[in-house]
Amino acid sequence: MNSPNVPERLLIADGDWQLLSTCRHHDPHGVYGWHHTESGSVVRTRQIGAERVQLHVEGREPVDMQPIGDDVYVAALPDTNSVAYELIITWSGGATVTRADGYCFLPTLGETDIHLINEGRHERLWEVLGARVRRYDTVLGTVIGTSFAVWAPNAAGVAVIGDFNGWNPSQTPMRALGSSGVWEVFVPGVYAGEVYKFAIHTHDGTRLDKADPMARLTEAPPATGSIVAESDYRWRDSGWLEQRDSTDWDASPMSIYEVHLGSWKYGLSYAELADELVDYVVDMGYTHVEFMPVAEHPFGGSWGYQVTGYYAPSSRWGTADEFRALVDAFHARGIGVLVDWVPAHFPKDEWALARFDGSALYEHPDWRRGEQLDWGTCVFDFGRPEVRNFLVANALYWLEEFHIDGLRVDAVASMLYLDYSRKEGEWLPNIHGGREHLEAVQFLQEMNATVHRHHPGALTIAEESTSWPGVTAPTTEGGLGFSMKWNMGWMNDTLRYFGEDPINRSWHHNEITFSLVYAFSEKFILPISHDEVVHGKGSLWERMPGDSWNKAAGARTLLAYMWAHPGKQLLFQGLEWAQTSEWSESRSLDWGNLFGWEGEYHTGVRDLVRDMNHRYVDEPALYTRDFTGDGFDWVKADDAENNILAFLRHGAGGEELLCVSNLGGTSQLSYTFGLPVGGDWELVLNTDSADYAGAGNDLSAVVHADDYGWDGKPHSVTLHVPAMSTQWYRLRG
Repeated sequence: MNSPNVPERLLIADGDWQLLSTCRHHDPHGVYGWHHTESGSVVRTRQIGAERVQLHVEGREPVDMQPIGDDVYVAALPDTNSVAYELIITWSGGATVTRADGYCFLPTLGETDIHLINEGRHERLWEVLGARVRRYDTVLGTVIGTSFAVWAPNAAGVAVIGDFNGWNPSQTPMRALGSSGVWEVFVPGVYAGEVYKFAIHTHDGTRLDKADPMARLTEAPPATGSIVAESDYRWRDSGWLEQRDSTDWDASPMSIYEVHLGSWKYGLSYAELADELVDYVVDMGYTHVEFMPVAEHPFGGSWGYQVTGYYAPSSRWGTADEFRALVDAFHARGIGVLVDWVPAHFPKDEWALARFDGSALYEHPDWRRGEQLDWGTCVFDFGRPEVRNFLVANALYWLEEFHIDGLRVDAVASMLYLDYSRKEGEWLPNIHGGREHLEAVQFLQEMNATVHRHHPGALTIAEESTSWPGVTAPTTEGGLGFSMKWNMGWMNDTLRYFGEDPINRSWHHNEITFSLVYAFSEKFILPISHDEVVHGKGSLWERMPGDSWNKAAGARTLLAYMWAHPGKQLLFQGLEWAQTSEWSESRSLDWGNLFGWEGEYHTGVRDLVRDMNHRYVDEPALYTRDFTGDGFDWVKADDAENNILAFLRHGAGGEELLCVSNLGGTSQLSYTFGLPVGGDWELVLNTDSADYAGAGNDLSAVVHADDYGWDGKPHSVTLHVPAMSTQWYRLRG
């Protein structure tokens, strides 16, 4: 850069200027800011649109800096040592601001940070990458601003852009920190609430304006900017967290309410949900709530499963601190909070993660591993340490920054198998020639081990639909290390069975009993999730055969059987009253079902679920041995002709609970069951009760199992089992 009447020592070398003017300079801090010269020192700054720039050195009067072209200003100083200074900038119209020079600050990432990032082991990545408001005490006062850092190893140059610099990448270029691939700059005068992106310049001359992968807040869709965020939230849940981390969840009650925050009651914010949803979940007796993904996603119709902002709760429903307050409100009422987490894939939006620095960075470069064709998404490169680090740190982030109690990991099967939903020629085998995705397995093991090391009471739950062995086995034994796994087989078989007309069910009896063949091979959660009430599958109500009375009876029978079956349970919103229509993310649940025509049937189902949840926590037999075979025994499994099922649940403290289900259309007035234990059995739940809009058959409150042997058991009891109903009986101590 040449300018008349300016000493050459103050000018910018042509090579540097060419790189700076095209935003391709790896070390703009080597040009801008304070620098030593042979005769003293020089300060350079670029202030696009400024009419005047003055240099104020501590202890001296301000002096005008000399413009040398292209909005660059310089000033020579006699000092040979670094000095404390600030810039006084006068803009068009006369407005003046005084601020520090960001190009005189040291990098905000240290050598240890860079080393850990290179190794893929920086577990608190969110504290060094992204945007962080920082405060520095200097001799000229406290300097407040925001540091920006982003990983873009293949970029030719990177700048941060926003309203604070007119979205001009030439104003705030970032420096590359060695060979780490991290670019960084500190910008004084940028505070929380500022919108920003990264302008990434590729080696082929393309400029990509990208949202921050580590953004902690974003603009509400369809806007795509990242927002500088700073939290001052003060948590009140230390007691809950301490109790959570000392709880053995394997032997504890878990009844989970799955919620899509945008449609439970359409239009509610995080703040409003903290009142209405929390009260509802507490009243219904659930122990946990599970949110479908809340991480930012551009398309609402993806339900959150195509994430663009992994570190940002969606701005659709409020701020990050308002989301914190929602979690805190649940904890104050004794409810755990789980969140769906999506590390399998991400969308191809050009402003987000896809080809982030002009090349395949977060995704695998070979499309046979880097794309999920069925979903139109990119697949993470699990073999790259920095990508694994991004995801493992993200898992910790939700637990630490938002006090989440567990992560339900979406689409695990798609991660485990290289040929998942791919035709021949569309996938690459592993190094051994197999279909197992070894790098994804390593990532899942690392994620689970890291989460459980830091938060022993936090849960990781796999949505995994295959027979992959050891999903919930410890990583020390070669397992994946998940706390629990969704039982997709149980869900599919059970819904298919209950969809049959009772007259046909005898031909499908194995579908309702098969789950016990493998019930203790993993630590299972029984889900009836959102996926079962969309895309033409019909609602649970619509799946039930018969008229409205029979639909309601079928729903009640299924749910009571589900609550008694080994495993924890999960129910999607609206299923607790057998909503009549399919779920849609674009409208509220059918709350009118509870008040309109035939509302008594839906109210009855809801009241049953409420009662079951409250009784469930008082019945140790239903949860203390969920995952071990010694917690279950069949009483009657082979009466396909009459569609009768009966089994015992055994509690760790010797408690006994008998579950009896008549899944047929004919009542059994005197049906005898063999039992291993005699004595009095108390009726604690009856889905046929008039309280639930059932037939209201008069069943004995207490029945006695005498010493008359039956079905190879030493004792027996004869029961009235109404058609399409389930009863629970507790053995009196």
